Amino acid sequence: METRKHIASEKLQSGTHNCAQAIVSTYADIIGLDETTAKNIANAFGGGMGNMEGTCGALVGAGIVLGLATTDRAKSRAGMRQVMMRFQERNGATQCKLLKGVGTNIVLRECSGCVADAAELLEEQLDK
Repeated sequence: METRKHIASEKLQSGTHNCAQAIVSTYADIIGLDETTAKNIANAFGGGMGNMEGTCGALVGAGIVLGLATTDRAKSRAGMRQVMMRFQERNGATQCKLLKGVGTNIVLRECSGCVADAAELLEEQLDK
């Protein structure tokens, strides 16, 4: 059985989704959206938000899902903080540029792995 983290990673690898889109569209059913709308919501957040290599788009996607799924600002923020901290511990960074090794030539995590990690950590928060 394929898990959501595998589905999200496959969407990214297929080239049809950016990292944020892969996360948001994979959880479309949980947040009450059709997949196309969910994908479009995340259009601008791939490649570290607007392709500026800032915060990893998979994490941004996780934040979108968490916010829409919980609808409680305090709970969303606390959950996102946990996702960010655990992702940082696991991968050594939350910034796309650093994860991809831009400027350092040291890749900390491939994008498909970032998507899988963000999905896994998101699910932990959604289950709470």
